[in-house]
Amino acid sequence: MNPAFRSIHHHGMIRVAAATPVATVGDPARNAEEAIALAQAADARGVDLVVFPELNLSSYAIDDLHLQTALQRATLAAIEAVRAASERLRPLLLVGAALERNGRLYNCAVAIARGQVLGVVPKTFLPNYREYYEKRWFAPGAGLTGLTMTLGDADVPFGTDLLFAARDLPHFVVHAEICEDYWAPTPPSTMGALAGALVCANLSASNVVIGKSRERMMLSAAQSARAACAYVYSAAGPGESTTDLAWDGQGTIHELGELLAQSSRFSHEAELVVADVDAERLAQERLRTGTFNDAAIASGHPETRFRRIAFDHGADRGDTGLEREIRRFPFVPNTPDKLDEDCYEAFNIQVEGIAKRLVAANAQRLVIGVSGGLDSTHALIVAAKALDRLGRPRADILGITMPGFATSEGTKGNAWKLMNALGITAEEIDIRPAATTMLTDMGHPYGRGEPVYDVTFENVQAGLRTDYLFRIANQRGGLVVGTGDLSELALGWCTYGVGDQMSHYAVNAGVPKTLIQFLIRWCIATRQYDAATDAVLDAILNQEISPELVPGEELQSTESKIGPYPLNDFFAHYVIRHGLAPSKVAFLAWHAWRDADAGRWPLGYPDAARTAYDLETIRMWLERFLTRFFQTSQFKRSAIPNGPKVSAGGALSPRGDWRAPSDGTAAAWLAELAANGP
Repeated sequence: MNPAFRSIHHHGMIRVAAATPVATVGDPARNAEEAIALAQAADARGVDLVVFPELNLSSYAIDDLHLQTALQRATLAAIEAVRAASERLRPLLLVGAALERNGRLYNCAVAIARGQVLGVVPKTFLPNYREYYEKRWFAPGAGLTGLTMTLGDADVPFGTDLLFAARDLPHFVVHAEICEDYWAPTPPSTMGALAGALVCANLSASNVVIGKSRERMMLSAAQSARAACAYVYSAAGPGESTTDLAWDGQGTIHELGELLAQSSRFSHEAELVVADVDAERLAQERLRTGTFNDAAIASGHPETRFRRIAFDHGADRGDTGLEREIRRFPFVPNTPDKLDEDCYEAFNIQVEGIAKRLVAANAQRLVIGVSGGLDSTHALIVAAKALDRLGRPRADILGITMPGFATSEGTKGNAWKLMNALGITAEEIDIRPAATTMLTDMGHPYGRGEPVYDVTFENVQAGLRTDYLFRIANQRGGLVVGTGDLSELALGWCTYGVGDQMSHYAVNAGVPKTLIQFLIRWCIATRQYDAATDAVLDAILNQEISPELVPGEELQSTESKIGPYPLNDFFAHYVIRHGLAPSKVAFLAWHAWRDADAGRWPLGYPDAARTAYDLETIRMWLERFLTRFFQTSQFKRSAIPNGPKVSAGGALSPRGDWRAPSDGTAAAWLAELAANGP
C-alpha cells in the first residue's frame, strides 16, 4: 500500500469549514478570542480552510460605530491576535474586518495562514437598499486591483484580484467574496473561478427573514454548479445586534451544486461545519466542460489579471478520516424524495424513448426476449407502459422466452407469469435443438456428447436467441428491443454482434444494474401495474443474477465472475462521469462500503443485501473492472445500437458521453492503482 493512500490530500481533497462564532457586539478583542477558539478546533479536525462570517472581528450590525477610531484600532489589534495564534495552526483563515486604507473604510476578507497575513480582499458590491446602509460607512472595492496596504509592520496585497494558493497542495486555490457579492448579477467569484480558484468562499452577515435560508442555499448551489467549484458560505449567527435585525448563523458547503454539509441554524453555541471537497473532481469537471474555458476566453482570460498569493500549507499525508458522505450507489439517491423523483424521470425517459422509436420505425410490434431476469423484465415493463401511452394494445408486444441448456424452471416460470400478467403476446422457442445442431456442425465437443461448457458453448445460446429475435422481427414487422444495461456494457458482459449486445433499440443501455433494481421497486411502490404483475416483479427482484447458460447443480452466478454489481457500478460512475484516478476510486469505495452499518442506504434496499467490502476485495474487483473496461470490451461499446441516455452519471454510447479506442490498454490505469492505491 502507498503510505499516503488513506490521506485525503493524496487524493486531491481539501477539508473546508464554515465557522459560526458567538459574536460580541462591537468587541473585536472578544470576537478574536472566539475566532481563535474555532480555528483551534478546526486545526484539531485537520481542516485546511476556515471561512468566518462577514465582519466577524469588527461586528456587522453596529452602524455608525464602524466610524469610531477606537473600534478601528481594536479591529487591527484583533487581526494581530488572530495572526499570532495562526502560527501554530494548520488552516488558512478567512476572517472579516472593517479596515481603513487611503481615507476610506472597506468591508474586507483578511486571509491569514501560518502567522502571515496573505492579503486583504475588499467587498465589491455594497447593499444600500431596504434594511442595508453599507455605503454610509464603507467604500466599494470594485476596480481596486494590484494594490497593497499596511497592516502592522507589513505591506500586504490588497484588492479584488487575489487568489490564495498553497504551494504544496496544487488544487488548494481559494477566492474570497463577501455577502452581497454573490447576490449581484456578476459575482466576483465567477471571475475568481475562471482565474483558477477551485474553492470559493463567502464571508456573509446576511440577516435572516422568512425564506432567506432557501435563497442562500439556491445561490450557493447555483454558483458552485455554474463556476464548477466548491462554495463555502458562512453567515453571522448568535451575538450580533438584534436592534432591527435577526441572525441565524447559516453555514453551508456546496460542490458542483450538491450540498455537502450545513449548520444547525439558530444555535446559541459556536459551530464549525466541516466537509472534504473533491478538488480533483472539480478540476476534471472543468477539463471536460468546454464552456468553462470558453467563458474564460470571453472574459478576457481572468487568470492574467489575478494575483496568486502563494503560501506553504503543510499538507497532511496521514489518515485524517473522511468528512464527506459517499453514496454506495452513486446512480441512486439516498433520500426518499430524490429517489422517487429520479426513478420517475428515469422510467419515463425510457418509456418516451421506445415509444418514439416505435412510431418512427412504423413498426407493427415490439419484439423482446423475456428471460425472467432483471434486464428483460425491466425492458418489458417499459415497453408495456409505452404501448399504454400510445393508446395501443399490449398485445402489440411479442415476448419470446427461449429456454436453453441451463434455464431454470424458476426464471422460465417468472417469464411466463410476467408476460401473462401484462397481457402481451407470448411465445416460447426451445433453442436447445438448434444449439446442439450448431455445436455439432462446428465440431464442438458438446456436439459429441462431451460436457464442455466453454465461452463458445455459452455464446452459441446467446447468439441463437438474438438471431431468432431479429428474424421474427423481420417476419412480423417488429422492432427488437435490447435488454442489456449500462453495467454490462461497462464490463463487456454481453455477446458481441449476433448476441445480446445488438438490437434495434437498446432501451436499457443508459441504466446501470443497481438503478434497474430500484426502478422495478419504484414501479411496484407507485402501482404502475396491477397486483399480479407486482407479485412477479417482486419475485424476480429476489432471485440470483445469472446468465443461466451452463448446466450444473449450482446456479451460475454472474457476480462471482465479474464482481458485485454495486461495486462495479460505483467504479463505473467515477471513471465514466468524473475520470478519477483508480487509486481515488478505491479510496472512495473503501469509505463507502467498508461498514454496512454506517451511512444511509436507499429506501427499500433489502436488509439481507446490506453488505460491506474490505480494501483487498475492492482492489481485486477494481483491477478486473479496469482491465475489462479499458482493454477488453470497448469494441462492443463502439458498435452499440441507439438508446436513450438516462443518468447524469454518464452513458457509453460512442455518439454521446464516451469515445475510446477499441484496441486500447489498461496499463496506465493499473499502474496508477499499483503506485498510489492500497
